[in-house]
Amino acid sequence: MSHPVLLVIAHGSRDPRHAATVHALTERVRAQRPGLRVETGFLEFNAPSVPRVLERLAAEGADEIIALPLLLTRAFHAKTDIPSVLREARARLPRLHIRQADVLGPSPLLNATLDRRLREAGARPGDLPRTGLVLASAGSTDPEAIAVIAEIARELRHTGWCAVRPAFASAALPRTEDAVRALRAEGVDRVAVAPYVIAPGRLPDRIAAGAEAAGADVLADVLGPAPELARLLLDRYDEARVPVGASLSA
Repeated sequence: MSHPVLLVIAHGSRDPRHAATVHALTERVRAQRPGLRVETGFLEFNAPSVPRVLERLAAEGADEIIALPLLLTRAFHAKTDIPSVLREARARLPRLHIRQADVLGPSPLLNATLDRRLREAGARPGDLPRTGLVLASAGSTDPEAIAVIAEIARELRHTGWCAVRPAFASAALPRTEDAVRALRAEGVDRVAVAPYVIAPGRLPDRIAAGAEAAGADVLADVLGPAPELARLLLDRYDEARVPVGASLSA
């Protein structure tokens, strides 16, 4: 029996780095699981759109799709936008069986990706006891999403950092620069900023600008096409493909 197609749904951006990063990530997913068909669709700004990809898959004879939101928290896009797009597609393409996978976060694999990017940016394990970390996300008006970021920050506090603070590029406070300055005011020697975002764009640039304006010592890159993130996409795919309690055959 053929495996369902994995359709990765990204938000999209006018910044060309966004789509390039998404495609690099899906290429890594393909490399980790040869034989799995992986497609990419965007909600806006970039092509192909999610409806167009689904129409093409239906025309090519696909019958089962796992739609995976490339999102870190359950906010508006995961709760409203994507379900609406998929509902409309099911109505137009009744042959397609479409299931929506869960969002990516929270996950130990995301924390591992953050750690990778921080180490690449110069954060050394021996410095952690005197280094504060700002976990900087895009931001959301959804209280559930904000609470998830705050909880991840609390968890990271137990991994060696002397302090961890959440920050947001939009829709919520504090901003990255304010979180950096707050840690300095508390007497923290060094401050690292870790963008909790997948791909470059306007909001990640705002995080970087805030970190630089406040004099952060370390600024990590976005999560990007890290192997841990690709592994997480496959985990979410597998979870959606196999009912709870069932076994997954190779």
